[in-house]
Amino acid sequence: MSVLLQGGSNQAVGAVRQFNRFYTKQIGALGDQHLDSPFSLTEVRVLYELDRRDMMTATDLSKELGLDAGYLSRILRGFEKKELILRRPSESDGRQSILLLTDKGRQAFAPLNQRAGQAVERLLTVLSASEQSQVIEAMRKIQALLGGGRERNAPYILRTHQPGDMGWVVHRHAVLYAREYGYDERFEALVAEIVAKFIHHFDPARERCWVAERDGDILGSVFLVKHTEQVAQLRLFLVEPTARGQGIGTRLVNECIRFGRQCGYEKIALWTNDVQKDAGRLYERTGFNLVREEPHEEFGPRVVGQTFELAL
Repeated sequence: MSVLLQGGSNQAVGAVRQFNRFYTKQIGALGDQHLDSPFSLTEVRVLYELDRRDMMTATDLSKELGLDAGYLSRILRGFEKKELILRRPSESDGRQSILLLTDKGRQAFAPLNQRAGQAVERLLTVLSASEQSQVIEAMRKIQALLGGGRERNAPYILRTHQPGDMGWVVHRHAVLYAREYGYDERFEALVAEIVAKFIHHFDPARERCWVAERDGDILGSVFLVKHTEQVAQLRLFLVEPTARGQGIGTRLVNECIRFGRQCGYEKIALWTNDVQKDAGRLYERTGFNLVREEPHEEFGPRVVGQTFELAL
């Protein structure tokens, strides 16, 4: 069983409650009405779910929003009286009814949805682009860690690169490596050089970039490029902090190994640094051997460069 923060549970619970008070005030969730509308926050959430999803039943809504069935039933009856929703018998379960927004319901919800988006824009526009990225990443991390495993276990896809991916690779490497390891802008320059070379000299028969994506969000990436006719190089392996611990990194590395064998390479080599301990352990688990170490200060802090190799 895990324990709460050092200093006892009161400190942890207090910190969470303080954040909740702050955030509910920021988004205007206090009070009986939400977004200057006749609806409460809970009622707006119900309308939102019905607007974005088809074939929902009251049971589905109750589970999705964590609402008491009786409380939700009262909300739905009120919506029916206002002709915002209608019920249609379920074809698969005669005991259930499908809930649908009427045209009047969609007209009532549309301005609320627009106002909600504008409220979030007002919150974010006072921040720089870097600060916005930090806020969004923190929110995703909270959602992933407190989501009971649902978000963490949601399916994702692996695809090859497409326009915009190279910019993402450079940006996320620069941001995360500066934050996690203290690397300076020279590391960002190196990543930019690597991706530019990949695009300019791309050999689709013997090179590849894999991108892990879930619901349009990139979770990680890796490249396998030709070093010599016999040796491939694994480069720019990254998994977003909120996506770690889900097996995505292992799958990305295994895709490199599989593709390397398919292409007829005799060996895959990679270069990393000792501070990237989780990545080092992953390389060893997937069969790579540490063959060389050398200290350097190429990106600011003094670290130990490590070369791993895998015979195919």
